[in-house]
Amino acid sequence: MLRLLLVLVVLGWSKPVEAHPLRLSLCEIEYSASKQLLTVNLKLFLTDVNEAIVFDPYSKELALCQPNEASNANKMLMDYLNQFFYVKANRKLVNLKIKNKKLSGEGDNTALWVYFEYRQEAPISSLEIKNAVFTDLFFDQNNIVYVHVNGNSKSLMLNKKTAVHQLKF
Repeated sequence: MLRLLLVLVVLGWSKPVEAHPLRLSLCEIEYSASKQLLTVNLKLFLTDVNEAIVFDPYSKELALCQPNEASNANKMLMDYLNQFFYVKANRKLVNLKIKNKKLSGEGDNTALWVYFEYRQEAPISSLEIKNAVFTDLFFDQNNIVYVHVNGNSKSLMLNKKTAVHQLKF
């Protein structure tokens, strides 16, 4: 079932259409004890990001990942994400800072990838994840989260009703 959902998501994000048909975001969280590093990679539709931050899906105001990117674009993006997204490792809020971001795709299917790194020295025994991005805008928004901790993997589907999930390792 999960593989079928993944195939549908990939097809939905790679097929060019007028407007992206799915209200989805994708998040991958990975922790490696040997590297003492927690990484978070978010994939968001750019039109949804613009809608959430500047209330116009086709706005050029932020110009994320463009040479003319607004000087406050990262701050505005983080102000939004901090309202709707967090990760807690061992019950401690992880201070996420943008390490890198890039665009992929084209037109309404353009995705914004946002990458975070966090030095996590203590082994992870629990993770709490909140992913309610865009649930303030779209009633049917779903947020897929893949978690990989020291070789153990888990997938989650978070949404407006179930925005937070806790995992123990």
